Order: sequence, then structure tokens, then C-alpha cells
Amino acid sequence: MSLPAQFAAAIYALGAVGCWGVSDFVGGHTAKRFNSFFLAALGHLGGTMMVASLALSQHEALPPFSHIRWAMAAGASGGVALAFFYRALAQGNMGIAAPVSAVLGAAIPTAFGIFTEGFPGALPTAGFMLAVAGIWLVSRTEDGARPKGMALALLSGLGFALFFIFIKQAGSGAVLWIAAGSRGSSLVVTGVITLLGRKFQPSYPLGYALGLLAGCLDVSGTVLFIRASQIGRLDTAVVLTSLYPVITVFLARIILKEHFTRWRTVGMVAALAAVPLIAHG
Repeated sequence: MSLPAQFAAAIYALGAVGCWGVSDFVGGHTAKRFNSFFLAALGHLGGTMMVASLALSQHEALPPFSHIRWAMAAGASGGVALAFFYRALAQGNMGIAAPVSAVLGAAIPTAFGIFTEGFPGALPTAGFMLAVAGIWLVSRTEDGARPKGMALALLSGLGFALFFIFIKQAGSGAVLWIAAGSRGSSLVVTGVITLLGRKFQPSYPLGYALGLLAGCLDVSGTVLFIRASQIGRLDTAVVLTSLYPVITVFLARIILKEHFTRWRTVGMVAALAAVPLIAHG
């Protein structure tokens, strides 16, 4: 592989880190006063419209239905996961929910890889051990109570893991249409849940715009991740993009002035450090 291709893949991957990190912060903060499923549905609406418009304007050829089918499966799991993730960020501490969700989202695809492709090696194994320690540290409290949002963070991590597994099966062509199929499926699932459950409150006017913004940023990150994995090495793309919680945690600390206890800080660092180790398999 030529150096320019590696460099371009890294740029795309780092772009995805920025998009996903900012999107999660915006969505999680908005969800404090906005129904998380309604917010996720708005985001998927904005993301679907944006990426579908880009695909049409670029005259990108439609991929086979077998690829779209996997993209839709990825979108269904990822769409619900995002709603849970927004709620976890809103209920608890962003510096806890984001790393825990990211670790689980990276660990399960790695375990799937072990089952299908063999043992990953020393670094992913070390990552598993570090992840367990990190999750335990961020989960513990001084009074023995479980941190708010932990269960939702774990559920969202499971959904994100399924998203990565399914999107890998969607193939390597037609990036924009694969992303559009994924987000369209996310929109249908979260939209149906919102309508049937009448999950429209709480809400506030600015939240509608922020939800659309978060969705456009989120789908932009997905497109950049897919592109990075196509022109460069997949493991390099995964290692870099798995670091997106760093952006979310940084923004929460700087803007929201979130306070971390010493042990939670250690656990957060351990969880974040585990992500690239696990994904390195």
C-alpha cells in the first residue's frame, strides 16, 4: 500500500472520530430535556436525507440488495442503540457512559472475530483484561450505588457492536447508499417506536435543530469510517475511529464541567486505553 493511501485513510478515520464524538456530545446533552427515541428519530431523518441526497447528486450506483439488507440490519440495531446511548448520556455522566459503551462495542466484534477467524493475539487479550478493570472502576461508587445510565450504556454498546458486525457484511462498495440504507432502517425503527409509544415529550424548540445536527454528524462519521476501511487497512480504521469517546469526554469536561472521582478517572482512562487494544485484533 502506498504512503498516500495510508495517510488518506488515517485522515478519514480521524474525521469520523471528530464527527462521532461531537455528535454524541450534542445528542447526549440535548437528551437531558428531550425524549431520546424522538431525538434519535429526528437525527436519523436528517442523516438519511443528507446522505441519500449526496448519493443521488454523485450518481452513485446502487449496490446489490444483499448488501443493502445487511446495511438495514446494521441500521436497525444501531438506531435503537443510539437512542439508548443518548439516554445513558443524559441520565448519567458522559465520562462514564461513553467509554463503557465504546469498550463493549469494540469487544463483541472482537469476540466474534475470535470465533470466526481464530485467537486475536496478545494485544486484544490485554485489552479485554483492561476493559474489565476499567468498567469495574467506573461502575463503582463511594456509597455502593450503581452509576446512573450504566445499564443503558451497556445496552447501547451491544447495539453498536451488532452495527459494526452487520455493516462489515454489507460489502465495500457504494458507501453513500450503504450509509443511506443503514440510516433509513434506523429511521423506520426509531420512528415506529416513537409513534407507537407516543414518545414525543419532553422536548423543546432548539432540540429539534440539535437532533437533526447530531444525526447529520453521526452519518458523516459513518461515511468517513466506511471510506477509511475501503482505501486503507480495516484494523487501522477501527483503531482510530474507536477513540471517538475521547472527544465526547473532553467536551463534557470542558463545557459541562463534569467532575470525575480519582478512581472513575482511572477507570475511564483504562476503558479508553482498552478500545484500541481490543480493536487491534
